[in-house]
Amino acid sequence: MLDFDTAQQRLLDLPIADIPVETVSLEQAQGRVLAQDVVATLDMPPADNSSMDGYALRVQDYTAGNALPIQQRIFAGEAPAAQEAGKISRIFTGSLIPEGADTVVIQEVCTEADEQVTINEVPVAGQNIRRQGEDTRLGSVLLERGTILGAAEIGLIATQGIDSLAVYRQLKVGILTTGDELVPPGQPRLGSQIFNSNAPMLTALFHTLGAQVSQVLHARDDLNATHEALNTLFSECDLVISVGGVSVGEKDLVKPALEALGASLDFWKVRMKPGKPVALASVNNTPVICLPGNPVSAYTVLAVLVSPLIRKLQGRRKCVPPRIQAILKTDKIFNETRDEFLRVRMSQDEETGQLMVEPYDRQGSGMSSSLPWANGFARVPAVQKYTGGDRVWVYPKEDWIR
Repeated sequence: MLDFDTAQQRLLDLPIADIPVETVSLEQAQGRVLAQDVVATLDMPPADNSSMDGYALRVQDYTAGNALPIQQRIFAGEAPAAQEAGKISRIFTGSLIPEGADTVVIQEVCTEADEQVTINEVPVAGQNIRRQGEDTRLGSVLLERGTILGAAEIGLIATQGIDSLAVYRQLKVGILTTGDELVPPGQPRLGSQIFNSNAPMLTALFHTLGAQVSQVLHARDDLNATHEALNTLFSECDLVISVGGVSVGEKDLVKPALEALGASLDFWKVRMKPGKPVALASVNNTPVICLPGNPVSAYTVLAVLVSPLIRKLQGRRKCVPPRIQAILKTDKIFNETRDEFLRVRMSQDEETGQLMVEPYDRQGSGMSSSLPWANGFARVPAVQKYTGGDRVWVYPKEDWIR
């Protein structure tokens, strides 16, 4: 068996072809990955403006207790006249600073009467003024190629007047589930059968990761059917995921079907629990990841082992999300021969402020209820005893499945 970190790195080291680039509107950019740097087209703010509602003036015109006549009222979007000596301008948040004015005093420290204003607090030059370019400068790189676009990034781009972007084409994924025992949800089920939860689960997981699931096929336990389904997926997809049928049973037919397509396994079996029967191969430079058939195992493997490869295939700059350390909150002892990824719920101790992780009470790979309950995976190293109070590395689910 290959150890977990080596297997993850081997996935990341896969050579990948150039990712196609396309142009999308800003409204379509959510979740897409930038294919080129975004460069500022203008200073932001584009001109000095007021950060508060108040009054603009030249500091030299202030005298304690002396009222200044109002020269003008400046609203956002208007071009003000130059500030006249000995006068004051009513100004509002976002309004341009009139030429010659060097400060803004907030309205709360001013008294206005009969078109004159008395300032009740000594003003300071430069206060309450947003300076041109203090946020972004013309020509500066705002976002680097490989950045995944969310609401914050799209908002920043919009400040520059940019309405279309070069992004990488969405990764096209094909999913193959296998097994005579599986039937689609909503269809009649025999007593010897179970519903195919892997297909909708993995489809949703890939959508969360920002990939496009092009096809989802199911093959019965037949070599020709498995071969045909894989061949179809390889012809249309950038990445193929098979689920089940990769162990050593008589009806585990994915491996021979891949070999018939000219694939050779790069690795087979990873020292992790759940999820030992994992394989990596490629057909005509298209990678295929073979996941275990158990839904909990398939989810865990895809989330913590395979997701960095998914991000690389998408063109993302950051492929491996952060891990965090936390303290186990449990009475149980964990001591496996493989690295174990416990489904845990993270929380902060109210007294100490320390991050704690509580394992789901049933860690069996058949416990699908553990997946929606958990918000992270705690990694317990192989051949080491861990229990309550011990520190572990945690893979936060919200980071590792997006």
